[in-house]
Parts: sequence; structure tokens; C-alpha cells
Amino acid sequence: MKKVSLFVFVFLMFSCNTNPFTGKQTLALVPNSQILPMAFQQYEEFLNTNKVLKNTTEANMVKNVGQKISKAAERYLTANGYAGYLKDYRWEYNLVEDKQANAWCMPGGKIVVYTGILSITKSEAGLAAVMGHEVAHALANHGQQRMSAGQLQALGAVAGNIAFMDDPQNQAIFNTAYGVGSDVGVMKPFSRGHESEADKIGLTLMAIAGYDPMESVRLWERMSKQGGQAPPEILSTHPSNETRIANIKSWVPEAKAEAKKFEVTNFKK
Repeated sequence: MKKVSLFVFVFLMFSCNTNPFTGKQTLALVPNSQILPMAFQQYEEFLNTNKVLKNTTEANMVKNVGQKISKAAERYLTANGYAGYLKDYRWEYNLVEDKQANAWCMPGGKIVVYTGILSITKSEAGLAAVMGHEVAHALANHGQQRMSAGQLQALGAVAGNIAFMDDPQNQAIFNTAYGVGSDVGVMKPFSRGHESEADKIGLTLMAIAGYDPMESVRLWERMSKQGGQAPPEILSTHPSNETRIANIKSWVPEAKAEAKKFEVTNFKK
């Protein structure tokens, strides 16, 4: 068992990446060399099965904001010693006709914005808040971390079932307790942490891109008025709107200070 534990420890130690925005070590059991080709393929399949808007005012705005956000990311990373971090990225920005108030960025810089969110973003700066957040998820390798955490969660379940394989009653108790405990106690807080991290990184990106980070606060205030019953924060993969707004307000000065390092002091609202 000691040898197995040592092997697992060494394996995990060498299966980590460094988050260039926080300096923290993050899980990377699945390498980007596997993730990016899959992401690019899935992105193409998505575009081929959805209505992509081209050369409209709104589509051009999505592309323009996306280019500014990606350029801000490149400037930040280069200035902080990560000049080659985006070498495998293939940036793409598309507006898709869909009533959902949603947007996402796949690993490798493949971005989609749904038309349904534009009534909430209201402006170019509001859109920058959304796109900065989504790009931050990709830059911080949150997808890779979720996949890695999911693998560890599954490994823990297998280990527990093996431990109780001769005791079906306790095995059933373990499965119930482990399922709830690992989800509520580990996976959901893990996801909420990613959301907050993406909010903070996204503020920095939009500020360096020349957009007022306070627009992110206004965006989430509008989001909170959309209605719908949200689950208690402890049972959610996302922070509550109240928590999110309070956090973002506290991070705005830091985002502006980062932008000032790049001689950006005037912000578009």
C-alpha cells in the first residue's frame, strides 16, 4: 500500500500545470495534446449544426470584442513570462442564433456567443465581461481540471467498492455517502472556485482590453433580475449572484491596477 500511495503521489505531482494567473499548481491528468484536437472537432461539429450569424452588426461586435480580449490575454501572458502559452490556440469567435442567455469558450480559444445573451449584455463592454469570463475558463484550463477531478472521483469510488467488496451492506452505504459527499463537499466547491477564478481573471482581461471592469458588476446585477429559483449556493456549481457581485466589486481596483501596467487608464463603458 505504501508503494501504491507513493506511486499515486508521484503521478499526481508530475500531472500538474501552473496557472499563469494565480501561480497555483493545477491537476492535468489529461494533457492538452489530447484535449485540444477533440475541442476543435467538437467546435466544428457545433457550428455545422447551428445557425452561425456572419457579417451582421452583432456578429462583428462579437468578433471585435473577442479579438481585443485575446490580444489582452497575449499581452498579459507575455509580460508575465508565459510568451508561448497560447501557441496551440486557434482563436475563433462566432455568434449563434439561439434564445439561450449563454456563451462559452472551449479549450484552444473556440468561442460561441448566443444571441439570447445580448439583451442582457446591452453593450460592447457588457459583452466583454461575458467573453472575458469565458476566455478565462479556457486560459486557466478549467476544463482540463474538471476532467482530472472527475477521474479522481471515479478512482475513489472504485477504491471504496473494492474495500467493501465482501460487505454488500457497507458497500451500499459507502456508495451513497461517497456520492453525496464527493459531490457536495468536493466537486461543487471545486466548480464554484473555478467560476470565481474566471470572474477575477476575466476582469483583468477586459480591463487590459480597454473595457470598464465595473460593467461586469452591472452585468451580474442585470443577470440577477432574470428570475428563476436558484438552488442554495452550497448545492450549486456557481456562486450566488450576491456573492459574485460582491466579489467582483472588490476585485475591480486590482483589475484597473493591472491594466495601468499596460498603460490602459481609460475604459469604455
